[in-house]
Amino acid sequence: MSERTDAETDPRRLYEQVQAEVERVLVGNERVVEFLTIAALTRGHVLLEGVPGVAKTTLANLFARASGLEYTRIQLTPDVLPADITGTHIYREATGEFTLQRGPIFANLVVADEINRATPKTQSALLEAMEERTVTLEGETLRLPTPFMVIATQNPIEMEGVFELPEAQRDRFSFKLTVDLPNRAHEREVLDRFDDAPELGPDDVSQVVDGDAIAAAREAVAAVHVADPVKEYILDLTGASREHPDVVHGSSPRATLTFLDGAKARAAIHGRSYVIPDDVKALAEPTLVHRLIPSTDAELSDVTTADLVSDLLASVDPPGADTRFEASVDEA
Repeated sequence: MSERTDAETDPRRLYEQVQAEVERVLVGNERVVEFLTIAALTRGHVLLEGVPGVAKTTLANLFARASGLEYTRIQLTPDVLPADITGTHIYREATGEFTLQRGPIFANLVVADEINRATPKTQSALLEAMEERTVTLEGETLRLPTPFMVIATQNPIEMEGVFELPEAQRDRFSFKLTVDLPNRAHEREVLDRFDDAPELGPDDVSQVVDGDAIAAAREAVAAVHVADPVKEYILDLTGASREHPDVVHGSSPRATLTFLDGAKARAAIHGRSYVIPDDVKALAEPTLVHRLIPSTDAELSDVTTADLVSDLLASVDPPGADTRFEASVDEA
């Protein structure tokens, strides 16, 4: 079997190639690339949060180029209208007819930059696209390309002129990830790279997979085995989030499915055909941190949603040793 065929059918090979290609430009973002890959293999969307200058948009661009996904970027501001995202019908004087002008949402990977700067009306234009993978223009429903993925970014430190994402919008993001400042060693490596090549950027990244490879890898992910104890562990976590005394609104059934699909994808990109409890644990914070609504008392006590997720993981016992899940594969 050729190397190319392996890359197209093996999620682990796909992930390793994309990760290596992204690292040609940026280092220290392995976790973000891991979850971007998981989202791409599970038809998910990702919300990236971080202070200005930590390369959130660049990361999305690098991932798109390495994955061979058609990439568009929407810079969201308060004056952006829904039609600026979805498109509209334009009158052509030469022909006397209206023609469809497709908006930037018609791409494989759409980056909604600074999504919390858009008005709620404009934010809602993404809802149908993210959930249904369709856009309705003047009564006509148009299907978006396959694969389709939204990566939104937001800045957590600027509070003026922003509109907090409504709960329904947040819930449509499979994962919320924080892009942290690099440590000294990683920042020094970036410094040296850009000293040697000041123009280093997304154009220096090569395509290593394509849409067909992602589709094939998705099929492999769907075949990953999830033992009943792991399913019960997922239900225990999501159920505990709804009963926690410091949580007003816990996770939705969509979050439960995100755990299931994401755990299967994480197992696959790490070379396993079965899910273990550690896959679920690794997904907990990115899956729940943007979905939990803390109580007023918790907020006044400076309890963050990340603190609540940590508390949930500590209070819910995972199933037994990994070997029992290996055995369950043979029995399945």
